[in-house]
Amino acid sequence: MQKQHVVVRFCGDSGDGMQLTGTMFASLSAILGNEISTLPDFPAEIRAPQGTLGGVSGFQVQLGSGVYTPGDQADVIVAMNAAALKVCALGSKFNQAGAQWEEGESMFKRDAVIIVDTDSLSAKDLEKALYTTDNPFTELGIPESVQIIPVALTALTKESLKDMGLDNKSILKSRNMFALGLVCWLFNRPVDKAVAFLESKFQKKPQLIAPNVKVLTDGFNYGQNLALNVQTMNVEKSTELLKGTYTSIAGNKATAWGLIAAAEKCGKRLFLGSYPITPATEVMIELAKHKALGARVFQAEDEIAGICSAIGASYAGALACTSTSGPGLSLKSEALGLAVMTELPLVVVDVQRGGPSTGLPTKTEQSDLAQALFGRNGEAPCIVVAASSSADCFYWAYMAAKLALEHMTPTILLTDGYLGNGSQLFRIPKVADLPEIKPRFAKENDPNYQPYRRDEATLAREWAIPGMAGLRHRVGGLEKENGKGNLSTDPENHANMVYLRQEKVNRVANYIPEQKVQGNPDGDLLVIGWGGTSGALKLAVDEMNKEGKKVAYAHFNFISPLPKNTEEILKKYKKIVVCELNNGQFVNYLRMNFPQYHMHQYNKIMGLPFEVGELKEKFNEILGE
Repeated sequence: MQKQHVVVRFCGDSGDGMQLTGTMFASLSAILGNEISTLPDFPAEIRAPQGTLGGVSGFQVQLGSGVYTPGDQADVIVAMNAAALKVCALGSKFNQAGAQWEEGESMFKRDAVIIVDTDSLSAKDLEKALYTTDNPFTELGIPESVQIIPVALTALTKESLKDMGLDNKSILKSRNMFALGLVCWLFNRPVDKAVAFLESKFQKKPQLIAPNVKVLTDGFNYGQNLALNVQTMNVEKSTELLKGTYTSIAGNKATAWGLIAAAEKCGKRLFLGSYPITPATEVMIELAKHKALGARVFQAEDEIAGICSAIGASYAGALACTSTSGPGLSLKSEALGLAVMTELPLVVVDVQRGGPSTGLPTKTEQSDLAQALFGRNGEAPCIVVAASSSADCFYWAYMAAKLALEHMTPTILLTDGYLGNGSQLFRIPKVADLPEIKPRFAKENDPNYQPYRRDEATLAREWAIPGMAGLRHRVGGLEKENGKGNLSTDPENHANMVYLRQEKVNRVANYIPEQKVQGNPDGDLLVIGWGGTSGALKLAVDEMNKEGKKVAYAHFNFISPLPKNTEEILKKYKKIVVCELNNGQFVNYLRMNFPQYHMHQYNKIMGLPFEVGELKEKFNEILGE
């Protein structure tokens, strides 16, 4: 069976290895020339009791040609237990008593293939997952058009590994590899590539290689030998890939690589002062691997120490960064104000997550835009940019560094859990081909040097690094006299400095590209998005235009300042809708800047990304008004 793209979802208990399984399958697909987009769907309740609905962990991947999102609904489901089956069948309604499968609500399509571990459907398992009957498929109302493939995964895994000298717990942890082998057979994926992946992953634990390879191979052979009454699937390779070297990359890794590339391009040492926080920790972990490339990582005792160390590194002349998520950004706000006042380059990576406080630490949202724009005491403007895909986290991390260094002000890079944990196919660029970065360094022994002397075009001050001859100066946390940098409590000077710092950020608009509009340029509706919603919005707009509707699409990556032609775009359209994964932070920002234009809004606050279907429904509703 030939398909342009297919969506596969692996789901089971937290601890069943669904993330590893999904990552391996996605990587295999990328190696074979498929475009990929992934959604690691971690449970918010990480330590939920085994077999319960709150502990279900999922990994969804769309593979094929022309892939922009992980997909709305799966073509293939691998359910490792009864709870996973229920969560997939009911989607966001999984905790509702008596709820049943419903078209558009579930995580899989009407003609999907479901591989389920029948050994995990015992009476006890069903009770834990809050079933009221002994037939989960009938109780959930799964239609007959869905092909159920019952596989005794647990028993088959035990049989496969009975002579490998493993304890029962270790054997049960290997069920995911049997399932992966089965899915590799279903999609005609060669297992030798998976074997190479396992050998690399477990090189420090070589005793685990042989058992995992055996059970993986047995899973593949099981499907091949029994045929399972299901047709194998071939997925189209991408036809749009440029020549180059490609890899599958997660957004957090891409962010780290972008910062490394920026440091190499400008000839500065990279320093990250950070504190581990979900879902941003991987940025720190990845950078720590690259000491040989000049990266220096300091794991601080808290969020405040992390950013303060980065400010010190910036003062000393490094490309300084700190990484965090929303609650950590709150803690960094005072120090970020210090970086604004001292006018030092600093990159703040905020991998957004759901909710206030601890909230939904594993779930995605565009929750921190208002905080990034306004969340500091006093008037403390920063440059704010947002990545729009896992792969282009590389470019926007690079751009954040470039803007911070050239304009001498902190720059906040917004990604999110969806982008940071998700993966895409990534073409590795040559550093020589990346945009030039020109920090504004002071000159040694400059008789006219002043700490706050500014460039006429950008208003950026000069960067004088300690040890530069003849440039001794003080920089502290109290208000400065413009030019000389002396402490000042003069009211007029304070007002002037506030205006200058804001104007410096505003003038960045002169150095960034104008906003582009996709879709139908003469559309009846303009769809606006920002950050990680890009894939779903693009697909929804494309599909509506194919259906004969007139819809245009503007996706913003530059948030503060906005591109210079933003108002020019807004005034062209009768109807505008702003879509975001929060309660309206960007639309309120646009309304604040352009109150003369009426803007609809569509918001989702469920810790989940947009689905194409729900977006189209909203757009049609607005067009019909």
